Amino acid sequence: MLSADLLVEARRRAGLTQSELAARSGTARSLISRYERGKVEPGLDALRRLIRACGLELSFRLVNADEDDHDLALISAALALTPAERFAQGNRDSGALEQLWGGASPVAG
Repeated sequence: MLSADLLVEARRRAGLTQSELAARSGTARSLISRYERGKVEPGLDALRRLIRACGLELSFRLVNADEDDHDLALISAALALTPAERFAQGNRDSGALEQLWGGASPVAG
């Protein structure tokens, strides 16, 4: 299942255990396990919340897809940080994006 693969990849990129992701996202660890095994399909909002708790966005697979260079460097740099540092960095990045967009949604509607 696509969502299971996305969730596992996001959690591993963040260097988190299922328990750590559960604590960050307010989701039961057993439910995260079922999502990752494809036993339960998360809704879009739940999937987005879990991936954001990993410090990523749903589009993370589409951005920086040059696996041989750029992506591996980003992963290595992220893995050098503690989970708390990655979380803080994600919050800083999110704040910077909000400032950039001036509170407006980047998606035209």
